[in-house]
Amino acid sequence: VSKNNEHGWMASMDPKSFTQGTVLSIHNICYRVKEKSGFLLCRRTFEREVLTNINGTMKPGLNAVMECTGGGKSLLLDILAARKDPNGLSGDVLINGAPRPANFKCNSGFVVQDDLVLGTLTVRENLTFSAALRLPTTMTKHEKDERIKVVIEELGLDEVADSKVGSGEERKKTSIAMGLITDPSILFLDEPTTGLDWSTANAIFLLLKNISEQGRTIIFSFRQPQNSIFKLFDSLTLLASGKLMYHGPAQKALEYFESAGYHCELLNNPSDFFVDVINGDSPAAVRAMQEEEGEANETEQLLMGKLPVIERLAQFYSKSPFYRETETELERLSGGQHSSSNLAFKEITYVTTFCHQFRWILWRSFRNLMGHPQPWIVQVILQILLIGLLFLFCRAWSLYVLTVFQCVTSVSAREIFLMERNLFIHEYLNGYYRVSSYFLGKLLFDLLFGRFFPSFIFTLVLYLMLGLKRGITAFLITMITTLMVAYSTTAMILAIGIHENAASGKTLLVTVYFVFMLVFLGMSLNFETMAPQLSWLQYFSIPHYGYMVSCLHLPLNENVTLFVLNFRCTGEEFLKIQGLDLSPWSIWKNILSLACMMIIFLTIVYLKLLFLKKHC
Repeated sequence: VSKNNEHGWMASMDPKSFTQGTVLSIHNICYRVKEKSGFLLCRRTFEREVLTNINGTMKPGLNAVMECTGGGKSLLLDILAARKDPNGLSGDVLINGAPRPANFKCNSGFVVQDDLVLGTLTVRENLTFSAALRLPTTMTKHEKDERIKVVIEELGLDEVADSKVGSGEERKKTSIAMGLITDPSILFLDEPTTGLDWSTANAIFLLLKNISEQGRTIIFSFRQPQNSIFKLFDSLTLLASGKLMYHGPAQKALEYFESAGYHCELLNNPSDFFVDVINGDSPAAVRAMQEEEGEANETEQLLMGKLPVIERLAQFYSKSPFYRETETELERLSGGQHSSSNLAFKEITYVTTFCHQFRWILWRSFRNLMGHPQPWIVQVILQILLIGLLFLFCRAWSLYVLTVFQCVTSVSAREIFLMERNLFIHEYLNGYYRVSSYFLGKLLFDLLFGRFFPSFIFTLVLYLMLGLKRGITAFLITMITTLMVAYSTTAMILAIGIHENAASGKTLLVTVYFVFMLVFLGMSLNFETMAPQLSWLQYFSIPHYGYMVSCLHLPLNENVTLFVLNFRCTGEEFLKIQGLDLSPWSIWKNILSLACMMIIFLTIVYLKLLFLKKHC
């Protein structure tokens, strides 16, 4: 590289901004993951290094992290933002030469690739939720509203502030606004233009450029931006196979690659050129490989693949003036001290209390239901239709349908956490709430609005229609049992499938279990005549307990038609067929069994959430 190109990349930006903004420095970051290979007893575990000796400084401005496929840009971004499990991680990440504070991930902003905002809420409501949980309770409501107003104006969301989040540009701006609600000095973005068209992507980056000019350090991952966006970058970090290919001023990257023997053709997009060089696809890269590897046979070249170019560029960078300047700057920031203690796991410090978080989670859940009430309405309509159809059936069969319906409608409970899984991970890592407050808030809301009110109305109408035992006590026992069936089934479904997607094997497991529950419910089988080797299976069927309690409230002296057996008998005779006695304990042992199953399954759900947040 010529002497004219050896001046530091500090000169490429206004030096005054460095004293006003925040500098994030990266000191020898390495990351290893454990992988398994082989089958059964022959399986072995080995470590693979996915990031190797990454060094650099991120200063106020637009700092891009690009990669050849598999280079680990998103992984590096998570490490810098303190969102990655520290196991397998070594090195230092400093803020203005000091270790990152314990609440760094809460005070910094992070915008994920998938725009995790609720489309059922307005832009202002999304920001209100973020401000309520991320800004300290010492701030008054007026101060928080003023902060929301400032961010809305800064992002140009004034006209759509009170409308539901709509287009891709609105979603992206709303995501950025939620990241800026705490007025962070560092903002991270993971591929901020994913899913956006060319003009929208340009608009987003012009917005980010304006934000960075206010002294903010913006660090983002990118794959292959168009040239108009690339010109806005201040610094560029280029990775390939976990190694550093280049770190320095973005606008000097082409000169650097030219000094390495790779010339960018006229009108070629720089980002496409970098990827082509690393992949060995550009004409310059092909010529270089032919000159240096001309003696290697064809098989050796196929085995070596991209490795020679990557190794060559990594070694070239380690001898470049940019590398030496970065090393000097890192020494100055760290004071010559080398320690990896700041990468140790640190618990999140919350700025709000448990009760405050719990209340706002309930608030957002209610607003989400009001913005998307269709599932709740469909459930009520199905109940009305089912009640009308039950006039055609006998009492015993109607009780069977009552119990089964509570199980079937509980299938939607899997969506409580599964549909918001990524949202939960993102918000937890950004310090919105504790796992306990989220778990209890979402659970209480779903059990209250998704289970209690529909089940109460359905059971009340059906109880009166079937003419079951009169008395408030008998009705309340039936109501409690029905709710316990719904709650236990909800807890079971969440415990089985909270980690999985809709196409996973766990979904099939839930379906198989539902078939099993229906077979061993009690209406289809006579447990007294069942083989002893199979009779114990009834105790694993959730609706079995609910159905047994419901049957105990049939009038003892009135006739009951058994639909499946096609004959009539008294209520007392029917209970004997089911193997039930009339003692109070016969009722409460079934309710107690449902309660135990519900508590066990909910405990499993909570432990899974704790495991999920520690390994996300």
